[in-house]
Amino acid sequence: MAKYIFVTGGVTSSLGKGIIAASLAKLLQARGLRVTIQKFDPYINVDPGTLNPYEHGECYVTEDGAETDLDLGHYERFLNIHTSQANNVTTGRIYQYVINKEREGAFLGKTVQVIPHITDEIKRRMLLLGQSNEFDIVITELGGTVGDIESLPYIEAVRQLQWELPEEDLLVVHLTLVPYLKAAKELKTKPTQHSVKMLSESGVFPDVIVCRTEEPITADIKRKIAQFCNVKPEAVIEAPDASTIYEVPLLMMNERLDLIVLKKLNMSGFKEPDLTRWKGVLDKLKYPKAKITIGLIGKYVELQDAYKSILEAFVHAGAINECKVQVIPIHSEFITEENVKEKLQNLDGLLVAPGFGLRGIEGKITAVKHARESGLPFFGICLGMQMSVIEYGRNVLGIKDAHSTEMEPETQGAVIDMMEEQKKVTKMGGTMRLGAYPCEIAPGTLAHKIYGTTQISERHRHRYEFNNDYLEQYEQSGMIASGRNPETGLVEIVELPDHPFFIGCQYHPELKSTVEAPHPLFVHFVAAARHFNEHRMGIKNTVTHKEAV
Repeated sequence: MAKYIFVTGGVTSSLGKGIIAASLAKLLQARGLRVTIQKFDPYINVDPGTLNPYEHGECYVTEDGAETDLDLGHYERFLNIHTSQANNVTTGRIYQYVINKEREGAFLGKTVQVIPHITDEIKRRMLLLGQSNEFDIVITELGGTVGDIESLPYIEAVRQLQWELPEEDLLVVHLTLVPYLKAAKELKTKPTQHSVKMLSESGVFPDVIVCRTEEPITADIKRKIAQFCNVKPEAVIEAPDASTIYEVPLLMMNERLDLIVLKKLNMSGFKEPDLTRWKGVLDKLKYPKAKITIGLIGKYVELQDAYKSILEAFVHAGAINECKVQVIPIHSEFITEENVKEKLQNLDGLLVAPGFGLRGIEGKITAVKHARESGLPFFGICLGMQMSVIEYGRNVLGIKDAHSTEMEPETQGAVIDMMEEQKKVTKMGGTMRLGAYPCEIAPGTLAHKIYGTTQISERHRHRYEFNNDYLEQYEQSGMIASGRNPETGLVEIVELPDHPFFIGCQYHPELKSTVEAPHPLFVHFVAAARHFNEHRMGIKNTVTHKEAV
């Protein structure tokens, strides 16, 4: 029988429940336990697939094709394991399931209510992963903040589980804020007290309180929080701001969070956590031997979370290259033929990011042209790859109206197009290629050198494809399709052999990059950018200790 840990949050959003949940899971995993994490989101969308990135950050895609919350990316990056559709549940999905059952007559004419019908379905999903015999511990992060109306059914479901399950099988971790008032020069515990009081009034009593803080929490403050929030002083955990999210597991280990949890769950006999590799990555992050600048061309650059997995993949690749990667966001809408050289002149590499829609497209195409002609290392992901195909078609092949039918449905140069079988699907999302698909790599290509194999599998999230009617024309002119789907023949990777580093992929490699297994495309791109920097600077690229820290 699996044990269950619930992570709730109070006072304010964006405190980092996902990072705390992932850090605790990492510590327990390092002790030899089989751990997974799931996220319950209170919004009524069935999934984040149709949400604007400005609303909710990036949409993270799992191996089985589920469009999920970006926190699942943190779970995978920390634990180095795959999540699935079962790891992300929304209020919309809960209600959709219950309403469908009601329409089928499953409730035998009874009045369908939040309690018990909605909470019963929430509980069923909370326990589902733990009943598979695959995990010793299931950690559940509850989205939102205690006190939110939309979060009440989830809190009520946890209350019922506290009553239904044995005491040693369930634990609640409450993440809260202990703000520092500069005028008074002191930390204030009242917000935490009110947050715990609100949670307790709902019938849920936290076992551990994790306090986000900018200043160190003294033993007296811990005792005060413990006294007024009805927990032991050792169960009040300090979570200070960290230089990187990957430092948080070590901070939590210093606070003995994993030991407190294991004691409460009546679990013992596990080895000490082995975080040797993790610490090695952290050392390389803190003390790099070089520094490069990568331009990220996108249309949602105002919100960092819109490209969260890409930014984290650069952290992983930077560490293995012992190189500090500074990512400069550049809005594609403001790139023109007149200013492109000025905007990109100090870069060591260019990544054109994924996205949907017409806005900012011409700026991306202009940026790709500059990278191709100047020898600047280029990496295109999904839409970024498609823009490289369009740019090459226009400026090398002479297809003046080369475009994607996503942006120009009537174009005569549809080098990027929707496949015939997709055009009959009308539901939004129904035409998407989602989740893991195989790819066969041509031997002797850059992609083959990067992956070291000819057979790979990568995750997709897109609707439009390279139009194979133009493939022979492209390959005869120098842009080769180095990776293709073995079943459909769809192009997955394009590259320019005569360029120092020019590669685009239709899939999303950033989704599979983790701390302990950086994605090879990012690793080789960073290495190429570092080489470009050293050649551009004419000297060996180094950073001072001060810059590194």
